[in-house]
Amino acid sequence: MGRRLNKLGRDVWNLWGCHFPSRRVRRWLLRRILGGFGPGASVLMHVQVLQPDNVFLGARAVVNQHCILDGRDYPVRIGEDVDIAMHTHIWTLQHDPHDDAHGTSGGPVTVADHVWIAARATILPGVTVGRGAVVAAGAVVTHDVPSMSIVAGVPAKVVGRRRNRLTYKLDHAPRLR
Repeated sequence: MGRRLNKLGRDVWNLWGCHFPSRRVRRWLLRRILGGFGPGASVLMHVQVLQPDNVFLGARAVVNQHCILDGRDYPVRIGEDVDIAMHTHIWTLQHDPHDDAHGTSGGPVTVADHVWIAARATILPGVTVGRGAVVAAGAVVTHDVPSMSIVAGVPAKVVGRRRNRLTYKLDHAPRLR
């Protein structure tokens, strides 16, 4: 029954809920279908969630428009005060290019507290993004990202260090987005 209810919740979310202009309605629905939805978390319109019971959002996490959070078979854990910009994709499954049957491989994705993921970044299966890291726009993250580092490129490589005390608390919940 749980899987059936979750499939219904996912379908309701991806076909209707993610397009609904009221953030209160979106939060209400997400609290019922996600594995975890922290206080003050914000998911803007047009965010697709695959296998929602494997997706966990920490307090004040912000997922901007047109993102994909893939919880198929493995969890996506997003920490507190994480800012995920528009058109970001976080994947837990991918096709294995070495598999004769075009099978899949995957792993959990963890995004630690105070991470900033810029627009159009892609995070691939099995990756952990360390506390306070920054993922630059358009980066493709194929390996773990060290805490407080700034990564960029395809594939993403460390290009700098973040110098910030990470004391901020996000509060981003725009009305009609």
